Amino acid sequence: MKGFKSANLGGGNGKVVDDLKKMPNFTKYIKYIVILVVLIVVVGGSFYNVSEQENAVVTMFGKVIRTDTAGLYFKIPIIQKVYYVDITTHGTGVGYTIDNNGQNITDATNGIMITSDFNLLDIDFYLEYRVSDPVAYLYSSDNPEEILKNIALSSIRSIVADYTVDEAMTTAKGQIQADVKEDMARELNEHQIGLSVVNITVQDSEPPTDEIKQAFKAVETAKQGADTARNNALAYQNEQIPAAEANADKIIQGAEADKAARIAEAEGQVVRFNEMYEQYKLYPYITKKRMFYETMEDVLPSLKVIITDGGTQTLLPLDSFSSVEGSEANTETEGE
Repeated sequence: MKGFKSANLGGGNGKVVDDLKKMPNFTKYIKYIVILVVLIVVVGGSFYNVSEQENAVVTMFGKVIRTDTAGLYFKIPIIQKVYYVDITTHGTGVGYTIDNNGQNITDATNGIMITSDFNLLDIDFYLEYRVSDPVAYLYSSDNPEEILKNIALSSIRSIVADYTVDEAMTTAKGQIQADVKEDMARELNEHQIGLSVVNITVQDSEPPTDEIKQAFKAVETAKQGADTARNNALAYQNEQIPAAEANADKIIQGAEADKAARIAEAEGQVVRFNEMYEQYKLYPYITKKRMFYETMEDVLPSLKVIITDGGTQTLLPLDSFSSVEGSEANTETEGE
């Protein structure tokens, strides 16, 4: 039994010896494997790739040393660290949220604004923004998106308060958008959080409650009625004014013609008076007598005129002679 055990022991010792002889070669391979792994880790950690949609902020011992754009770069492993920042444009709603079904839900806290005429307005905006400064975005604040949203709300409330509810719902939307964007750009420049506004648009603006909506509809209906009445009045005005102008021109032309006739008549009378005056200067007595007879003939057309020298005792009316002469003239005419 002892020999058997000894033989087994001897066999075991031989196997152990063979294993020990092989150990140096295995250790050698392990060393190479470790070195290879270390090289892979070192080389793999020394290069990094930045995509077109990103910027990379490289730090060493906690200090920013550079910002990289798209491309392949080298860094010192372990010592230097790389932080990737998405620089694409992002969007978010202001004044509303989107539920699981994709429906817009009004945010009563942030979506209700007061206008310059002290009316409430439910107005929603869609804000588009991007990272403009990766370093400021990473290190200037803990939550730059939240700060951006607060700045947007502040600017929107301030700008909307400068417009009436009618303007904010209709004609002034474009101007409100431009004013809000300008005010936000100024605020973001002061706060330096690494974000910039790309665009902001009004999604919707309406009264906040059904009762107010009905009141606004009634106001709009009244405005439309007023516009219709105004347009009808303008049409009537455009129809009547030309007719009135034509009538006025006719009256003016008639007056001008009457004026010209009166002036011509007056000028003729002046000419006749001047001619009479010239005759009067030559023969004043005869001219005065003639004027007297002509005037009496005009004033008293049936007056019988008797001419005498003042010494005649018997006067004969002239009309009898004129009538006899007239009858003779008629008889001679008939005889012929």
